[in-house]
Amino acid sequence: MTALGTRTEDRYRTRTARALDPVDRVEPTVWPGVEGPIADPTMAAHDRDGYSTHPDLLSPAEVHTYRQELGRLVADPELRADERTVVERSTDQVRSIFEVHRISPLIAELVRDPRVLDRARQVLGSEVYVHQSRVNFMPGFTGRGFYWHSDFETWHAEDGMPTPRAVSMSIALTDNHPFNGGLMVMPGSQRTFVPCAGETPDEHYRASLTEQEIGVPSHTAITALADAHGIDQFTGPAGSALLFDSNLMHGSGNNITPFPRSNIFVVFNSVENAVVEPFAAPSPRPEFIAARQNSGEPLR
Repeated sequence: MTALGTRTEDRYRTRTARALDPVDRVEPTVWPGVEGPIADPTMAAHDRDGYSTHPDLLSPAEVHTYRQELGRLVADPELRADERTVVERSTDQVRSIFEVHRISPLIAELVRDPRVLDRARQVLGSEVYVHQSRVNFMPGFTGRGFYWHSDFETWHAEDGMPTPRAVSMSIALTDNHPFNGGLMVMPGSQRTFVPCAGETPDEHYRASLTEQEIGVPSHTAITALADAHGIDQFTGPAGSALLFDSNLMHGSGNNITPFPRSNIFVVFNSVENAVVEPFAAPSPRPEFIAARQNSGEPLR
């Protein structure tokens, strides 16, 4: 494994004894320098809001193929016993499978598909590598959501990501309705970093993958962001995609409807933003959650 780089000056302090004041982000949301398939108006909206939607990224036939692949992965008993598979505490149902682009050749091809890869390169203005990949499952009736959070806060504190020069793509494999636990986002919130209180326990990832308690913003901070930016929700048919900034405040509610929700989730980090030692954790999270071996090695 490649050794981690030296930790740089920390502009985004977090996981302190008490929550610090919010910090204005200094890095851009959209970086110049790389052409791509995203049209100028969509790029401008992404720059403003911290996210953009991409309808019909996958065809119905492709959606069917990937849904079959997810079914195959869930039914694999060896994979279920693997640490990369996360199950719900209360129902024992599969919640997520991590490092899925290394488990599934089909999803590995999707990660390198120009429809996916070139959008990430265009937003980040550089070559990229996969910081994290996973498939997510939110079954009907019992699917549990995730509380409001910024991914970058965790990736900075626990993975050593220096700056929020990373972007996530969530590709819907089921219809996303307003009522089945779809992702909620605060447009424009990516410009504000919200520090969180509480020391990161050792091996915190084991608990946080099912229910995060450390690295969660205060009610006061969430209220202030919601008052300033409002809340939008990602909805759309299967095959649609959401591309969103690493520091965008987002969360999802429980799914109490009969309609399940599943997606493929890929985090692209700029090769110019390779991870270093964690900024607020005793040790880095495992490679299958936060890639370090490929830091600085672009996808081809």
